[in-house]
Amino acid sequence: MDPLKKYSKEGSYIDDVPKQFSDSALLNYLQTKDVDWKYVSEIKRMTDFNDQILSNWLNISVKTFRAYKQSENKFKENLKEHVLLLISLIKHGISVFGSQKEFDLWLSTANFFFDNKSPISFLNTVTGIRYVENRLTALEFGDNV
Repeated sequence: MDPLKKYSKEGSYIDDVPKQFSDSALLNYLQTKDVDWKYVSEIKRMTDFNDQILSNWLNISVKTFRAYKQSENKFKENLKEHVLLLISLIKHGISVFGSQKEFDLWLSTANFFFDNKSPISFLNTVTGIRYVENRLTALEFGDNV
């Protein structure tokens, strides 16, 4: 059974977001879709991480993070990109680990490949997300750490 199936629902925005984005696909998505709070809501629905952690990932204050819930507050382009990459990473991680709980545990555990830091500490930059994504792909294809 596909571990992502339980996150699919009618009207869900995550179904359109691939488990991995090429740069061109990401740029196209950003130009053709309105990425807003509903995408952040999907991250919240798919993980157990709180507003403090999510706002840290997005490099904004918790107050600003919560203000984005109001529909008149539009995301800046870099925030849209960050949100999409996080959704993609979460989908990929759940797929690799088989459950959200196992993926969250891996994200929160110190790891040799991350200089003995937890992968979660790298999610506040696009480069960090890409690095975590690359490690997930390595795990998917047989790397055992």
